[in-house]
Amino acid sequence: MENNNENKGFQYTYSARKQAELKRIREKYTPATEAEDKMARLRRLDAGVTQKAQVVALIFGIVGALILGAGMSLCMSDFAEILGSYRDMAMLIGIPIGLVGGVLAALAYPMYNLIVKRERRKIAPEIIRLTDELMK
Repeated sequence: MENNNENKGFQYTYSARKQAELKRIREKYTPATEAEDKMARLRRLDAGVTQKAQVVALIFGIVGALILGAGMSLCMSDFAEILGSYRDMAMLIGIPIGLVGGVLAALAYPMYNLIVKRERRKIAPEIIRLTDELMK
């Protein structure tokens, strides 16, 4: 009599989460098709538009907030008295500094929109070409 248990191997099925991880790892080592390459390039181009704008807007906002804070600090502290100057002098210096910082911080969002529009105009022909090729 032949033992059927010897011919049967042990099988184990991974969970859905592990299956997804295995698939991601496998995709790294299999050659991508041309359509997948184009789709990845399309996603990268689209994401690059907002990334550049976000960096510039964050710099404007952070620098503006720091300058605004420095101006407020001059207005509200005894910094002038420590230096031996009049208190009103620190306030007169702090108000314009704070206004400059406030303007810079307020320009962050319009700057973001301006850069996004400019970058979209710049890469629009490439995006249109890639989408036309992918939709065929």
